[in-house]
Amino acid sequence: MNVQTTLEQTVPERLAHVRQAMAAGGIDALLVPSADPHLSEYLPGYWQGRQWLSGFHGSVGTLVVTPAFAGLWVDSRYWEQADHELAGSGIELMKLLPGKPGALEWLGDNVEPDGNVAVDGAVMALASARQLGERLKARGARLVTDQDLLAQVWEGRPALPANPVYQHLPPHATVSRAEKLAQLRQGLQAKGADWHFIATLDDIAWLFNLRGSDVSYNPVFLAFALISQQQAILFVGQDKVDAHLRQVLAVDGIEVRDYSEAGNALAAVPVGARLLVDPARVTCGLLGNLAAEVVLVEGLNPTSLSKSCKGDDDLVHIRHVMEQDGAALCEFFAWFEANLRQEVITELTVDEQLSAARARRPNFVSLSFSTIAAFNGNGAMPHYRATEQSHAVIEGDGLLLIDSGGQYLGGTTDITRMVPVGNPSHAQKQDCTRVLKGMIALSRATFPRGILSPLLDAIARAPIWADQVDYGHGTGHGVGYFMNVHEGPQVIAYQAAPTPQTAMQLGMISSIEPGTYRPGQWGVRIENLVVNREAGKSAFGDFLCFETLTLCPIDTRCLLPELLAKEEVEWLNGYHANVRERLAPLLKGDALAWLQVRTEPL
Repeated sequence: MNVQTTLEQTVPERLAHVRQAMAAGGIDALLVPSADPHLSEYLPGYWQGRQWLSGFHGSVGTLVVTPAFAGLWVDSRYWEQADHELAGSGIELMKLLPGKPGALEWLGDNVEPDGNVAVDGAVMALASARQLGERLKARGARLVTDQDLLAQVWEGRPALPANPVYQHLPPHATVSRAEKLAQLRQGLQAKGADWHFIATLDDIAWLFNLRGSDVSYNPVFLAFALISQQQAILFVGQDKVDAHLRQVLAVDGIEVRDYSEAGNALAAVPVGARLLVDPARVTCGLLGNLAAEVVLVEGLNPTSLSKSCKGDDDLVHIRHVMEQDGAALCEFFAWFEANLRQEVITELTVDEQLSAARARRPNFVSLSFSTIAAFNGNGAMPHYRATEQSHAVIEGDGLLLIDSGGQYLGGTTDITRMVPVGNPSHAQKQDCTRVLKGMIALSRATFPRGILSPLLDAIARAPIWADQVDYGHGTGHGVGYFMNVHEGPQVIAYQAAPTPQTAMQLGMISSIEPGTYRPGQWGVRIENLVVNREAGKSAFGDFLCFETLTLCPIDTRCLLPELLAKEEVEWLNGYHANVRERLAPLLKGDALAWLQVRTEPL
């Protein structure tokens, strides 16, 4: 049975059951975000309600269901995927565009006066709930956050994950949890807060030097934390923390309580206390447990900024990880070139072989996201994923896009490279060259310390815009330290709000990944990770620059060298010389020979 038939049978059926529950509860519209109580990017199965109800498997999307309409809002990364997966489901694809109404705005404009809009408050950010609630109130409608309609109709809903929690230990953990807690408490004092509640999993894992495997690709675990000057309480499944780890945490003054007790603990926060929360990173359902007299102090979680700024000791490990990851890639590419046309290689084979090469490297833990191996037309979908039911054979002529990464005890990697297959066309090489020019432009930039990161986006786009070409996704995201591959608060994307918290600071690691996508034909993306380093001081202030961390050749067979300026050729040759020097000691045989050929200067 093919995937389409399955969707035709199941998604309309699920929508019908949800609509019956809506009618019984007096609900006029249901909002289903891609979210959990921790507002995570990658969700445990228990909270993948949007995917279950819609049949759309992309990581981001917002579903709205009314008695007569169902729509899924996704950005340009997912349009082609959503168009395919929603076919026959009765759900309309709603294309998110900058400046155009999203799901919340649509609800605010279309719900009837006196109507009720339901969303599970346990997975709705406080800031978003406020925004929608105000829009609905202006129409005389109401936001209902105390009903989980999916729970009424979702048969066979997955259980919560129960994987064990473990320590992130020295030497890779370079700052103790006691030091991190002391720093956090200083931050609370500076903000005039008595308590701090954290729901975001990467903040909690970083703060307590703990890791887990509850969420695919991210080494985190389901937990909440409530901290005051005297207490630090970690709410986590009782069976996930063994007796030894409980004792270790107790020595640092950390009390372990069950995951389910977070709501009761919030209810016990003293009347009149001042509680620091990030309204964009905690749900309205959780905060609904607070006494009305508790004062909210709203701002960025202090840990979000602290963990984004990697220290010099962290960078020692990160650079080592980049070398090991680059060596794994060289081994893979050497295998790929030797076996292309000698055996059948598919997009799935690429994933298997590359994952195996990484797994052979020391301190490898897991992939950092699902590998994207996309040949020709599939590359036009930025978040494409090959499946057993639908994948391409790598044959003929064209471009293979490979976006992949790994989690290691000493860091997190994320890299995209273009691979020529047969004879790429002149137009394909033109796109690759233009994208590389954008990546080089931003990689070479010097900028004021504290500049708001979205403002840097145009530097990478300028060489691409010059030919009246563009791409829909952001140019860069923050990256964690053996942590989430997508991390804030910085983001290099003009679509993002340039708020003060996005300021570029020393030690932040970001991706630089411009692209070009031609639906049905091919896609191009070239990506390196970079870290903010000191560039110097002048009469105009402190300046930063980027150190490129990623180490892997950029295949010059995909390029039109005559389109590169002298300084761009110098950058590429210098990059390749560094790649060769640092990776050669880790390689031998075919992989070493491949590295030497692919790092020859232009």
